[in-house]
Order: sequence, then structure tokens, then C-alpha cells
Amino acid sequence: MITELIIQGLVQGVGFRPFIYLLAREMNIKGTVINRNNGVLIRADLSEKQRKELIERISTEHPPIASIHHIEIRELPESTDQYTRFSIAASCSESDEITQIAPDIAVCDDCLNDRISQPHRIGYPFVNCTRCGPRFSIIEDLPYDRIHTTMSSFAMCPECRKEYTDITDRRFHAQPVACNHCGPIYYMTYRQKIYTDYREIIAITSRMLNDGKIIAVKGIGGYHLACDATNNAAVKRLRRIKIRDTKPFAVMFKDIGHLLPYVFLNEKEKENLLSRRRPIVLLKQRKSPAPDINPGMRTLGCMLPYMPVHYDWFQYIDSPVLVMTSGNISDVPIAVMPEEAEQQLGGKVDLLLHHNRPIRNRVDDSVVQVCNNRTCVIRRSRGYAPEPFFPDTPVEGILAFGAEKTNTFALGRKNTVIQSQYIGDLKNEETFRFYTESLAQFQHLFRFAPRYLACDLHPDYLSTLQAEQSASKNGVPLLRVQHHHAHAVACMGEHRLNEPVLAVVWDGTGAGDDGKIWGGEFFRCDRKQYIRLSQLEYIPMPGGDKAALEPWRSAVACLHHYGLPFPPAFTARIGQEKIDIVTAMIDKEINTPYTSSAGRLFDAFASLIGICDTATRQAEAPVLLEQHADEKCMLRYPVNAGENPVSCRSVLEGILKDMQEDVASEIIAAKIHNSLADLIVLKIKQLIKQTGIGKVILSGGCFQNKRLAETIEQLISTEKSVSLYMPGQIPCNDGGIAVGQILVAAARNDLTSKQVDE
Repeated sequence: MITELIIQGLVQGVGFRPFIYLLAREMNIKGTVINRNNGVLIRADLSEKQRKELIERISTEHPPIASIHHIEIRELPESTDQYTRFSIAASCSESDEITQIAPDIAVCDDCLNDRISQPHRIGYPFVNCTRCGPRFSIIEDLPYDRIHTTMSSFAMCPECRKEYTDITDRRFHAQPVACNHCGPIYYMTYRQKIYTDYREIIAITSRMLNDGKIIAVKGIGGYHLACDATNNAAVKRLRRIKIRDTKPFAVMFKDIGHLLPYVFLNEKEKENLLSRRRPIVLLKQRKSPAPDINPGMRTLGCMLPYMPVHYDWFQYIDSPVLVMTSGNISDVPIAVMPEEAEQQLGGKVDLLLHHNRPIRNRVDDSVVQVCNNRTCVIRRSRGYAPEPFFPDTPVEGILAFGAEKTNTFALGRKNTVIQSQYIGDLKNEETFRFYTESLAQFQHLFRFAPRYLACDLHPDYLSTLQAEQSASKNGVPLLRVQHHHAHAVACMGEHRLNEPVLAVVWDGTGAGDDGKIWGGEFFRCDRKQYIRLSQLEYIPMPGGDKAALEPWRSAVACLHHYGLPFPPAFTARIGQEKIDIVTAMIDKEINTPYTSSAGRLFDAFASLIGICDTATRQAEAPVLLEQHADEKCMLRYPVNAGENPVSCRSVLEGILKDMQEDVASEIIAAKIHNSLADLIVLKIKQLIKQTGIGKVILSGGCFQNKRLAETIEQLISTEKSVSLYMPGQIPCNDGGIAVGQILVAAARNDLTSKQVDE
């Protein structure tokens, strides 16, 4: 009997069809396997026993990079053609169905070995196979075939063509397959001479790195800026080039062995470092390679090589660690084209190293950290995007536009949420252009036509304005989702929670229903709606958004709001005149919205104790406050979680008393974290008694604070009546907002009861 199996998931570009072919041949099955837009299709003449065994073996023995979401089984009419052998048919794009697109994958060990043993690939810097290499960054259309990638202009040589068409070869239908004879090349201009010989390029660039020079190098998803991370003069110069005062640089180590003298490492962190995703992993620092790598920080963002050029440099340079930071000027998207790199960085860096494989989809490095042995994604991009999420509800036709900062967007196809790579802050003109281009590309790639739109409640977000334009242009309904509800529902979706929960959502800012700025919220919510049970007390925010860049304003606002004295050291540092101007603004209600933001509270504490008065980047003050805290101190200030709204006056009073008694700022910072964790746990217990709900989620950017999140988890771990959930694969910051918006829209539109087109 002819059976049709449609296998959906990450099954293209990962060696899936050769796997099926060899499996069928081993099982003496006759039929065919085809790549289609919606996955891999198998048609075969199967007995009942063969069908059962084939499905079982596909599920358990598939290639390691592949993942299977669903296998659909159909029996075909008897009149269907019979098969005499098993074959691989040409790809088919006959429908608007879609399949997953693999993220970009680090070069595998087998390919690194091929650079030593295969004559046509000796030293070749763009080696890849079905188990590794570029995917998302080069794809232009589906199905995933070479003609639909930026490799289409590179004609395969006879040797590569032979591998590409040999079913038993590891490079069978590896779309970016190439070698020294036919593939992409690096090129550069050095001392008025153009170089294309890779060995010469590595020799020259390695010498330059050893000499403290800075190189812009084109990678998988964009350019990076590289220099010797142990050379502080080079690092300081790099800061000037990027216009980046203090934000930590990511570093790349030669291998795990050379990383260990610099950081502490547990098995989960090691697993992330060595994974095919190769993210930046935030690690507890033993020592910094150079003082200006990460000033004021006790963590170091580390990654390992993931392209052959990285491995080649580490063979020849003296240092075991390189700065490897995004190739851009501060706040501008990572450069992807030689022209962009030349325009931004030409004349500033010592050398630009290009290659001629075009990047279609811009992808920055991903960032993760491990909290209580759980991987938490902070920035979801290279190695992750555009892997989908599979919610427990239909999401067909929903397009979510995300937030303003740390933006991602997301779209829904049937039971699949496809989230974009990290975009960034949309207020930047170039970033907003990147956003709109990526929106168009995703809709094209995934054959997407919006039926419902979802955006943030904030009327002035550029993502909101884009959603309004799209709604008007396409004539489809637009749902405005409250920011913190979206945070909560994103976490609910990740953990498949579809019943009422208690949600603690703390972040910087989000538009509230009452016209004020929210950010320290306690909700009872489900996916459709929420009730605000409590919140942090409203505090003035003098200067509006300017307060986020000048944390001292929040410190002044908190002290003035509660009628507390200004510490002499704080007054001397800020200046009485500036303090008087801000207090007058508050009293006269001039450009002073009110906010329940936990982020602004962290700002106030950080400025008050002298850690950060002026921020050069988003959330700098809270991050430095966390980094500054004494790790062993378990002391805390008194808190009163029974109040509604919740006041932090007692914490402020405790800080002022400790400052007066010259308690070390590291101890004060630790007590602040311990107290806020206490407050959250006590409030959770109170709300559980009030509502009878025992499932609790934590979300929002404040829970990127590892100290805060882990302390809460430890405090609540003994409470048998509480089940605590935190985001892991979906960022808890605004990078997860779009996923929450989609799920709220799905619930409000009740798609589970509506027919979804096939």
C-alpha cells in the first residue's frame, strides 16, 4: 500500500533526505523522498510493519541537527503509481506551506579535519557540510536549495558537484558546498595591494593582531571587529572607534583550556559554549584579559571559534583571546556588505577583511546565561533564529510587531511561532530600516499574509506606528497588547501554561492602562486578560525618558517623594543646583510622568550609592549594581509586602542609614538585591493566599539580573504550594514581547474555535 509521510520540523539543509534514502535502502523500501515548502515528503510502498518501523527510526535516528515537530500520515488511493526503487526527487514549491529554516551552525570537527586531509579543501575557509555552516544568513527563498541562497552565483566544480550528488557523501545536497576551486574567497587591500591568497591573508592579519591592530572581518551574519583582548591600548582604541564608553566587549577564546584561567565554568555553561549555536555565554570572571574589556563588571561574555578563520588566527597569534565585537558604530546595525563596512569603519580600523559570499539576512551573535542550571537566552540571533516555537494553540496569520528597544517581531503559521533575529533599538534610523526590510523578508520567506496584527499599547513606539500603517494598508484588525501582559504571556507560552497564573513583571518601562508608566507589576492573568493586583508605588520620573539615561534623577525623585534627606556625598557629586531644578520640576509637574518602574528604582539605588549617575547604555545602572553586590552577603533591609501599592521606603531608609555609617557599597548593593527578592517572595505568598493560584511566573528585563532571579528561586524553592516559571528560550527582556503579543492575539481571537486554512 502506498503511504505518504509529511515530516515537518527542521528537516531541510541538515542531511535529512540522504538519511531517509539510506534508511529506506536498508529496509528494502521502494518510493521517493522530496523537499517541499512545508517539510519533507515521503511516498513509499509500505507494509504495516515497515511503516511502523520507518516512523520509529525516523523519530529516533534522524541527523543530530534535525528536529521533528510532526509526522502526518496519509494512505493514498490504490491507483497511485507503483515504485521499483527508492529515489530522491527534485525539490517542489507547489504550495504556500512552509518548513523550518535552520539557523547558522558552527563549523563541525569533520569539516575542520577535511581542511587538513582533502586536497581541494586544504586550508579552505568556507568549508561546510549538511551538519554545519551558514543557513539562515544566506537563504533568499524556500525550499532550501542552492538556487535560493546567496551561493547561487558560485558554480560547483566537478569535485564538489560529485559530493553534492553522491547520496552517501556528507555533503549530499549541502547547499553552500564549496572548495578552493569554486567557492567564496576572502580578499583585502593592504598597503595599496589587493590580496586574495588566503595563506597570505592569514599571515598578514595574524601579524597585525599580534601588533595590537584592529581588523574588521566579515563573518557569517555580519562584520566583527577583532583585536588582541590582552592588549589594553588596542581595546581602548576600539572603544573610541565604536563610540562605546564602557559597555563590555565579547571575547573569543582559542578553546576551553585557555578560557579557564579567566572564568569559572560549570557543565551547563560549557555545554552552551561548545554547542553548535556558539553563543556568547556570560560567565563569572576570575580575571579580565584587559582592564577596558568590561570595566566595573564581574562577568565576562565569552564564546568559542565557530568559523575556520577563527581557528586559523588562533594557530598563529600569540594571544589566546580576541575581542570579537559587532562590526558597527554604536547603535547602528551590524554591517553586512563591504560598502557598509567601508563607509562605517574605513579609515578607522587598520584593515577590512571581506569575503564575497553575500549575507542575505543580518544576524548578530546570540547571548545566553545560565541561572540555576537553566539556560536563559538574553539575545536570540545567530545559532537560534529563525528556529520556531510550537505553542499549544493555532496562531495562523498573526503578525506581532514587538516593542521599541531590544526589538524582535514574530509571525504565526498554523501552530508555529516564527520569531525574527534580534533587531535592536528602533529609534535608530538604520535599525528601523533593518526592521522593515526583515519584516518584508520574513513575510516573503514564510509565505505569510497577515490576518491579525498585534502591537504594543504605547502609541509612540515606531513598531506601533508600523503596525498601524500595516493595518490600514491591508485592512486587517489591529490588537494593542499591554506591554507587561505580553511579557507574562510569552513566559506562559514557553511553559504551555493555559490557565490563570500570578505574574510578577518587572522591567524598565511600558505604557499602562491608566496613562502612567508601568514596570513593577503583580498580575493575575491568563492569555486573554489580566487584573493588576498590585504594583510598586508610583514615583516621579523627572525628564521622562531622560531619567533612564541619568539615574541620579530617579534617586532625587525617590528621596524627594518620600521626604528623605539627601546624603552629603550624593549632593556633592550631583550638585545642589541640579537637585533643586529636578525637585522643582517634580513639584510643578513639569515633564514629570509617574512610574511604577522597577528599572528606575534600580537606577535610583545605583546612583544613590555612587555606582552610576549617568548611563551610556540601556540598563547600565542596574547591571553595575548587580555586578557590584557582595556575593556572600545575605543581609537585607526590612520590607513590607502587605502594602498596596508596594512601597520601597524602608529600603531607601536602610540605604541612607548604612551610608551614614560608612557601610561598604558592595554590602549595600547586596542588601538591596536580597531585600527586593524578599519583597517579591512575600508578595507572591500573599497573593497566593488571596487568589488560590499557585503557578507563578517571573518575566521582564529586571529578571536578567541573575542575582535577583536566583535568590527568588532559592527563597521560594521550599514552598510546596508554589510552582515558579521563568523564561528560558524566549528572552525575558523586550526581545520576547512579540511572542507574547502573538499568543494574546490568538487567545483574544479564539483561533482554537476557528477553521484554519490548510
